[in-house]
Amino acid sequence: MLDIGMFLLTSNIDKRCAHCGKDSMLTDNATGERFCGGCGFVITERVEESGPEWRSFSKEEYDDKTRTGSPTSLAMHDMGLATIIGYENNDSTGKPLSASMKSRIKRLRTWDSRSQVHKSTDRNFRQAFGELGRLKDKLALSDSVIEKTAYIYRKAFGRGLVKGRSIPGLLAAALYAACRDAGTPRTLNDVSHQINVKRKDVSRSYRLLLRELDLKMPVVDPIQCLSRIASEAGLSEKVKRHALTILKNANNMEITAGKGPMGLAAAALYLSCVMCGENITQKVIAMAAGITEVTIRNRYKGLKESLKIIETTDFLGTICGDSIFIDDQSGEVYHVG
Repeated sequence: MLDIGMFLLTSNIDKRCAHCGKDSMLTDNATGERFCGGCGFVITERVEESGPEWRSFSKEEYDDKTRTGSPTSLAMHDMGLATIIGYENNDSTGKPLSASMKSRIKRLRTWDSRSQVHKSTDRNFRQAFGELGRLKDKLALSDSVIEKTAYIYRKAFGRGLVKGRSIPGLLAAALYAACRDAGTPRTLNDVSHQINVKRKDVSRSYRLLLRELDLKMPVVDPIQCLSRIASEAGLSEKVKRHALTILKNANNMEITAGKGPMGLAAAALYLSCVMCGENITQKVIAMAAGITEVTIRNRYKGLKESLKIIETTDFLGTICGDSIFIDDQSGEVYHVG
């Protein structure tokens, strides 16, 4: 039994069924097939399926399995808009090509690949974004940071800032600016070490981008650096919670302005270790944060004096005139005015 609501009824006396002679043709709106409503003889074969290849249970799976090709991206030299000649040596019907045609297609593929990077702009972007793809894996960056980096680099290239400068150095500066803008805790030392460019050159290119492109970078919150340092140093969750409380109170008192976020986070973790009675050296935290022990001692002394913290076993000290105690069973920190 046919569901007429699913099909489009088309009656045309000029096109009758070649099998039974009736003039009632049905068109399947989903597949595009035309067939006879009386005997079921197919007049026109189905068209190529344009939907997803497999079942999908979420929007991400649906986007991944649709037949629309790779998405456009600023991190590609052609933004993913160019076409290429496939590497299958078969024609449209699936039959293998002859030996002469294989040789001709191979030559066409070679010229097609050469023509895509013929301009100096494409060669520059191909070199820069190839390096950017390697940095993405080394620094564990998200796609949004990579897209922002490509946008900044393209903008700098349009202003002529790449001429006479190192491509890896300017790319590293754009990557650091994108990390700052997205709130991803990556330092200049991390970026310069992975791309094998001197930190001085990366910082010089970064200041150039800020000046010429008029970029407004947000201040890095030291709280964002806590998890990274604590994971590298192998600290407990209890220490992280106490360090988070210290940094929140320091931000409220506005004593973190003008100081390095990694140094403040490392000093807060060390201070929290001292409060919680965990034995860890400044050297371990300094190596995890990528700073020196002198920086930790200076920031540790500043936090301790500004927040008026007294190091004891259960009584943690006072912050803003309130006494701070730690619950030995739950590990929670609470204030008593």
